[in-house]
Parts: sequence; structure tokens; C-alpha cells
Amino acid sequence: MLNNEEVPRTFRALAESAERKFARVRDVPLHPYGGSGAHYSHFFHKVFKAYMRLWKYQQENRLKLVESGLQRWEIGEIASRIGQLYFNQYLRTSEARFLFEAYIFYEAIFNRKYFEGSIKDRGVRFKELRFYARFLMVSLILNRGELVKLLIEKLKALVEDSKTNFRDTNFREWKLVVQEIMRFMKAETAFLNHRPLRYHAIFDSYPASLPYVARFNAKRLLKFHDALLTSYHKNEVKFAELTLDTYRMLQCLEWEPGGSLYQTHPIESRENGTLLADHSLTSGLIDMKLVAEMTDPNLPPNPKKAVLYRPSVTAVVKCDF
Repeated sequence: MLNNEEVPRTFRALAESAERKFARVRDVPLHPYGGSGAHYSHFFHKVFKAYMRLWKYQQENRLKLVESGLQRWEIGEIASRIGQLYFNQYLRTSEARFLFEAYIFYEAIFNRKYFEGSIKDRGVRFKELRFYARFLMVSLILNRGELVKLLIEKLKALVEDSKTNFRDTNFREWKLVVQEIMRFMKAETAFLNHRPLRYHAIFDSYPASLPYVARFNAKRLLKFHDALLTSYHKNEVKFAELTLDTYRMLQCLEWEPGGSLYQTHPIESRENGTLLADHSLTSGLIDMKLVAEMTDPNLPPNPKKAVLYRPSVTAVVKCDF
């Protein structure tokens, strides 16, 4: 059994190792083209594995780590990084299961209030602000309208509180972030009472037509496989690097995760020689091989998408379809 000194030392070593691995993939393009081949997939797998070990270790040794000084925000930072990894993997693969995994981790951070109390530390406050911005992006893409409104109010209040309690720090950039998302949602409000932009069984097909979709997909016919999404004009309505135009195009190229269009399939894993089946919507595990599949055998996968913000000609050319 590890003593009280070995536990925090091992935790710090695992955290530093995971951070070094993350740094190696930090600047890889967040799209499927020009940086997501087998070479980079190998590194991404190593990063996921490193953070899985770190997350599991802090769970198994939580009491000793807290006694040695581990703060709740440090747990939140690990979970936030895992959510970031999952979201980045979604951008590179267009697989919805990674988007849901990111949401699971961000929602846990939000509900458990891991960053609460950041008023005492400016560095932690910036981590909390970044967390809200990332959770907003994931919730926006998943069409969680009510949650997006709540997160906007939380972020707005947090920025105001930061200006009050950290007077020697300029939070102008974060004030602009709040203005961006509010402008974005105001522009999107006109579509709230209309049918979803995503393919939806209720609006787009009858259940009896699904076998025909599967039959069409099984044949080697011309298919919509790749898409390059971008817009480039002045004063675009945007949030971060997602413009309103590219957001709507992105939504049109996603299957709606509801009804019969998304079905979970059990994945068997072994633990002490015993077969276990995971029927959950998302597993919450970090190892991509163990993530519950969210696929519908009647429908093709999402087309791969590269979302580029105001790209140069060189950046577009580098997208090797």
C-alpha cells in the first residue's frame, strides 16, 4: 500500500506526464484533413490513456490526495481537459459519441461545482472561464437551448464578478466572449420555433423508409463523405471560431441523436475474467475502445467535416480530402 507521501508524488508525476503528452497534440489541426492520420491517432490514444490513468488514480486515492492538499478545482481541471480531448476528437472525426462524452464530463464539472471558490485565485478563475466557454460550445452544437441560456447567464455573472474581485486584471477579452455568444443566440432565435436543421425522423422520413436508406447506403453509390465548412466576410456573427453560417451548415450535416436514429449497442469488456455489458448512452470512459457505440445500422455515419475560420488559401489547400 502506498504511504501518504507516495500518493501525492505519484499523482503529480501522472499529471505532469499527461500534460506533456497533451502538449504534443495541442497544435494538431482540429479537422479530419492534414493532421489526423494514423501517426497522430497514435499520439491521441496515448494522451487519452494518460488522462484515463490520472483520472482513475485520483478516484482510487481521493481521500489521501485531499488530505495532502488536493483542491477540488484540480479535479475539475482534469475532467475539463478530458472533455476538451473528447471535443477535439469529435472535430477531427465528426463522430457524435465523442461530442456526447465531452458533454458528460463538462456537465459533471458544472453540477459538482468543481471550480466554485475561484474568487481566491486568479489563475483558477481563468480556468473556470475557459471551462464555461468550452461547455457552451458543446451545448450549442448539441442544441441544448435551455442549458445554453443558463450557461450564458453564469458566464456573464462570472465575468462581472471577476472584474470586481480582480481589479488589476483586464477581462475585456472575456467581456467580448459574452457579447459574442449573446449576439449569436439573438441571431439564432428566429430559428428556435422552426424544425431542426439536423436530419430528424419526425420531419424527414417515415420509419418504413429507413430500410431503403440502409439499402441505398449498402450499395457503392455516390455518397456525401466530406465537407469543408467556412465563411469569410466582415462582421460575422460568431462564437469563438464558429460563425453562424458554419454552425448552421454543421447542424445540417449531423444526424439528430434521438428517436430511432441513435441506438446504443452493448460493448462487452472483461473484468476479472467476467464479461460485462455497457448499455449506457455514453460510458464516461476515456479509452476510446471502451466508449459505447452510438450508431444506427439503418443510417450512414456523419460525413467528415472541416470547420475553418477565415482560412487563408494555403490553409484550404492543405485540407487533403
